[in-house]
Amino acid sequence: MSEHVEWSESEGPAPTASAAVTPADAADAARLVSFGLQPKLQPARDQEYADLLRRYREDPPFARLADAVATGLGLIVLEVSPRAGMAVTAAEDSVFAVRMGDYARRTSADGGDRFLHGLAHLAVAAMAFPRPEDLADDGYIGRVTVNGVDAFVRQACRRLEERAAEQGENTDPATDAPGLEAAWRIWVRRSSTGATKDARRLAGSTTGIVAKAVAFLTDSGFLQRTGDDNGGTYRTTARYQLQVRDMAGSAALAELLELGVVPVTDGTPTLLPPEESDDLELVADAGLPFHSS
Repeated sequence: MSEHVEWSESEGPAPTASAAVTPADAADAARLVSFGLQPKLQPARDQEYADLLRRYREDPPFARLADAVATGLGLIVLEVSPRAGMAVTAAEDSVFAVRMGDYARRTSADGGDRFLHGLAHLAVAAMAFPRPEDLADDGYIGRVTVNGVDAFVRQACRRLEERAAEQGENTDPATDAPGLEAAWRIWVRRSSTGATKDARRLAGSTTGIVAKAVAFLTDSGFLQRTGDDNGGTYRTTARYQLQVRDMAGSAALAELLELGVVPVTDGTPTLLPPEESDDLELVADAGLPFHSS
């Protein structure tokens, strides 16, 4: 006589038939990830996307399947929500990763300008989310302008020169010297706008470099253009906030934090201190949203 085992409701084995992954499930999971790779696509404007997001939130096995598909493609899922959709970022070894060399080729930048293009992206992130609470608040919308970002970097360069002078360091490094400080110092040597005969902004000017950075971020679904004032005005998207959160521990952004050149007073981020004061120090607890560890 075979032994009969009584399974309680809580101890019973999970049914295998209903938990089996079907080709249709795999196709739906891959479809959701494909939507996540279209950063300008908004779930509110695509019913299939919205339905798959709802399934992800309500069906844990499907969510695990979609996460596995993303992982297999070298993607990191930052958030899955109605506001951001399936927000993903590429791991360093992913085929979807955008490398600085590739970006520089897209922008026709030579090797010597790659530091400057990288710095433009760092500065946009810092200006978009100037306080830790801004980065943490899902409802916060940051706003930047091309001219404002350029002015911010030039102010950072001023702080670096002051710090180097205080420490007796070389304040005029070679143009091709490596390192972020060198890039900031090189920035101030470059014309802010330059000009062609028909008054167009030169691509190699610093505002031209910032304009390329924000255009790339706009094409990637991280910024939305809102106007033409100050070289172009932009607002952040939920996806960009998630991206900046993900990069907030980088050494370069920590170094930018240490400069402390973005004062915050009444909750509105400003580039320069009040005109009646030369004080460049931050008010208490008003540092940029990046950490040194």
